Amino acid sequence: MSSIDSGQISFRSVSAHDYELLENWMRRSHWQEWWGEAETELGYVRDMVEGRDTTRPYLFALDGEPAGYIQAWMIGDHLTEPWLSETPWLRDVPSDSIGIDLAIGDVENLSRGLGTAALKAFAKMLIEEGHRHILIDPDAANLRAIRAYQKAGFEQLLIAPDPEHEGQSTMIMQLSIDGNQAQSGNQTGIQHDR
Repeated sequence: MSSIDSGQISFRSVSAHDYELLENWMRRSHWQEWWGEAETELGYVRDMVEGRDTTRPYLFALDGEPAGYIQAWMIGDHLTEPWLSETPWLRDVPSDSIGIDLAIGDVENLSRGLGTAALKAFAKMLIEEGHRHILIDPDAANLRAIRAYQKAGFEQLLIAPDPEHEGQSTMIMQLSIDGNQAQSGNQTGIQHDR
């Protein structure tokens, strides 16, 4: 495993010119395992780029070469239906939280430290923007991602059952900033780790 430093990572906003690259990545098996169908996911990205969704999509690059996708979304913008039915844990975190999703473009870049480096660099950017509650929500079965996120400084906050998929759950992880962890009421019966 090679060591990748977060200083080697750069970000740029996704544009329509990136759709072909994203679709190529989204069709790969390591994406399909944890994300939805490529056409659906690319439709979501189009909505973001064209201003119909407040989520901010980015490509991240390793030494200037596109290496993956990362997005930031405001929890407060998703405290409506259908989001609350599909992800009831949103009620259990501060409404000013920002969520992150990321995926590595090529399978050859998995388990090299790229996800950890990209997440560290992206979280630093969000902190510099003033965000203090930064979350990521991997499938609880995605152990590779969970390990990468832990290496980037994220800690388990709670486990939320997936209301749409029996037996599946989501691990909500939060970056500890100055010892600051999300505190909120347990309104949905979700298991909190504190």
